[in-house]
Amino acid sequence: MKKQILTLAMLSALVLSAHAQQPANQLLPYQNPNLSAEARANDLLSRLTLEEKTKLMMDASPAISRLGIPQFQWWNEALHGVARNGYATVFPITMHMASSWDDALLYQVFTAVSDEARAKAQVAKKSGNVKRYQSLSFWTPNVNIFRDPRWGRGQETYGEDPYLTTRMGLAVVNGLQGQSFDGKPLAAPGVPASDQSKAPQYVKTLACAKHFAVHSGPEWNRHVFNLENLPARDLWETYLPAFKSLVQDGHVAEVMCAYQRIDGAPCCSNAKFERQILREEWGFKGLITSDCGAVNDFYMPGYHGTAKTATEATAQAVNAGTDLECGSAYRTIPKAVKAGMINEDKVNQSLKRLLVARFKLGDFDKDETVAWTQIPENVIACKAHKDLAEKIAEEGIVLLQNRNQLLPLNRNQKIVVMGPNANDSIMLRGNYSGYPTSSTTILQGIRNYMKGAEVKYVPACTLTRNEVQESRFNLFREGMKATYWNNQEQKGEPVATDVMKTAINLSNGGNTVFAPGVNLTHFSARYEGVLTPDRDEDLTINMGIDDGCRLIVDGDTIVNMRECWGRVAPIIKPLSLKVGKPVKIQIDYTQREDVAVMQFDILKTSKPTSEQILAEVGDADAVVFVGGISPNLEGEQLEIEEPGFKGGDRTDLELPKAQRQVIAMLHQAGKRVVFVNCSGCAIAMVPETENAEAILQAWYPGERGGEAVAKVLFGEVNPSGKLPVTFYKSVNDLPDFLDYTMKNRTYRYFKGEPLFPFGYGLSYTSFEYGKPTLMQVKSRKRDGKAADYKLMFSLQNTGKREGTEVAQVYIKRMDDVDGPIKSLKAFKRVSLKAGERQMVSIDLPRKSFEGWDAQTNTIRVVPGTYQVFVGGSSADAAKTKIEVKVK
Repeated sequence: MKKQILTLAMLSALVLSAHAQQPANQLLPYQNPNLSAEARANDLLSRLTLEEKTKLMMDASPAISRLGIPQFQWWNEALHGVARNGYATVFPITMHMASSWDDALLYQVFTAVSDEARAKAQVAKKSGNVKRYQSLSFWTPNVNIFRDPRWGRGQETYGEDPYLTTRMGLAVVNGLQGQSFDGKPLAAPGVPASDQSKAPQYVKTLACAKHFAVHSGPEWNRHVFNLENLPARDLWETYLPAFKSLVQDGHVAEVMCAYQRIDGAPCCSNAKFERQILREEWGFKGLITSDCGAVNDFYMPGYHGTAKTATEATAQAVNAGTDLECGSAYRTIPKAVKAGMINEDKVNQSLKRLLVARFKLGDFDKDETVAWTQIPENVIACKAHKDLAEKIAEEGIVLLQNRNQLLPLNRNQKIVVMGPNANDSIMLRGNYSGYPTSSTTILQGIRNYMKGAEVKYVPACTLTRNEVQESRFNLFREGMKATYWNNQEQKGEPVATDVMKTAINLSNGGNTVFAPGVNLTHFSARYEGVLTPDRDEDLTINMGIDDGCRLIVDGDTIVNMRECWGRVAPIIKPLSLKVGKPVKIQIDYTQREDVAVMQFDILKTSKPTSEQILAEVGDADAVVFVGGISPNLEGEQLEIEEPGFKGGDRTDLELPKAQRQVIAMLHQAGKRVVFVNCSGCAIAMVPETENAEAILQAWYPGERGGEAVAKVLFGEVNPSGKLPVTFYKSVNDLPDFLDYTMKNRTYRYFKGEPLFPFGYGLSYTSFEYGKPTLMQVKSRKRDGKAADYKLMFSLQNTGKREGTEVAQVYIKRMDDVDGPIKSLKAFKRVSLKAGERQMVSIDLPRKSFEGWDAQTNTIRVVPGTYQVFVGGSSADAAKTKIEVKVK
């Protein structure tokens, strides 16, 4: 036996040697761009050792020089712009963009995003060292259904409806992957039409549908949660449609499996979902990647517990069909193969899918062959993209209330701006964002629009406290220098440096590194800078730390905290500044394991009284209070806990008490209040509907959010946004957060009275719908059962100014007593001048009538009588309906 093994090893070495001696001017099959990606992948597979295959199945794939394989970083983010990779255009959060109900504009946005992505990847490639977040695989869009407004990551989704999520998700995928709006490959840029058939068809970037499947919080238990006995109807009719469409219609390149278990099996080792549904039923040909650290969850103590070791966890994931791991467990693939836990054929199947994807990108080919590489660097954060960010920000702002037509404001009014989000540029970005070259806060946007007229700003309170905190971080005139080491002792050469220009707020939540090249855990950092006071004042140093730190002020060690595991340790220290006496501050940070958090700011804190606030407001004609919550309170596995928040999720839906009190005080004093709410989720703003005459939902509106909000407030832009989620009156209206069934959730099943319904949004004009008619289009099949329909109705602008309405079409099967109250099946943006009437035509393919058939346990068109509704929201649509019998 030993002799046989030796012989095989010798043969393998001879084959590799022969490949290495290939003449330099003769292309090997995998190097030939004229061959198919599949043929090239098969050839390259035959040349790789098992150890090399293993390296290529991990998210940070190193170069393999002997075969000319370049390094590749699978983990990159582009949720609403290229993220975590330096300067880029920062578009509004996805929830904001979903409120535009404009998938054509969203397609333009992600065409711009992929332009910037290609340009940035080319810059990184030329540097000779491609770091994390710098390649061409982007783990977006998030097409999970936002089933519960308490979920902190709901801001990353496109709302609560499967159809709207599907439409928006397809626009993202097509824009990222360089496909046309309807999903077809685009002509290669710069290649004459006559030569298109000769040019290799390269994908622009790789998009990824996540998180598969049935994932929408809570954040705090996602590594241990087991979802059991979910009704098949909810699975197939609510949670899976967007994924299915992105796979079959959008040809999405990647699907990411989620953290939790379903019926006992972690999603990343769940053969039912990965093999049966994705591969066999839907015909998915792309690759499946794990969420970051998800495979480690199989065996980590206190987590899923489906495996005892990393090797066993790896075998479970690979055998189920997880092709790529973001994490460290897949290093044990050779060990698992040797132990017979994985057949190497399974490794080859997975790796082939990864190689095919890279060949389709042109990752192995010369730049002159791949036309996408010619996108110039000057597209990054260019004016056209910034204008696009402003355009979709304008379309996604939702006017929720406008009593007494307080809006639009005018420049002749005396306006005071208040609230904790008014002058916060970080809030504008949401989570998973890039870094804008410039941004405009809502305060700045209003001041710019007033063109020199005085606009007083009165903070009044913080997000959660009746106090005012002003950052003095700007007193670090040169910023703070950040230096990082991939050890805990700050020894040796640093792996990264940076300059912090704003308050430090870093964490490894979502497996995010502090800076490119820095470990997720077991690292250290030093932050150092000089405060240059411009006045005498008493301030506080505010820090949040997990794990350890030393705080040194002018050479004196003020804090020496060796470790803090399992929670963020708050540190508040007084600091007195004197003009002419600079203060040197140094922070030595140590991260040991698990959670990493580093927060630091210099703050001036005061507690204004109601009398002081009202005196500041004076005789203002209107108070614009910009409040809500922030990405620092809602997001992915956040460690900060405030009243109403837990681990990034919410425990109630109300506006924080401190803000409620200020708005109520203003109303009681007779002030006319415009409440601008910034959040990634629905807020139960019941008191605010009484205490504010006008309410705008501005979400987290991106780098140009200030301009967009100002244009809506002053009427240059007539709001047209519509809610992609239901705004409830209270958390008491909702089922338990851990209940994943759809009963009494979202507009499709909620039986109560919402505060603001799904699809709702006002305009500065008004619209009137005529009685609809439904016309059957000629059948495409002889049996007459595949007929399509065309819905026709008149729509009139009955107001005095031009505006855009989003006409929404809903359908219900009348004999489906357990089914949805109604389900969105089509929508169309219609722009009308004042007084204009237009006949609107909306196609309803036969598949619009698909739904759950309990008799066959399938999604299909069940013959019967259906109601078709049309209107300006899910509630208004109930007023205008028609019946149709579908065979």
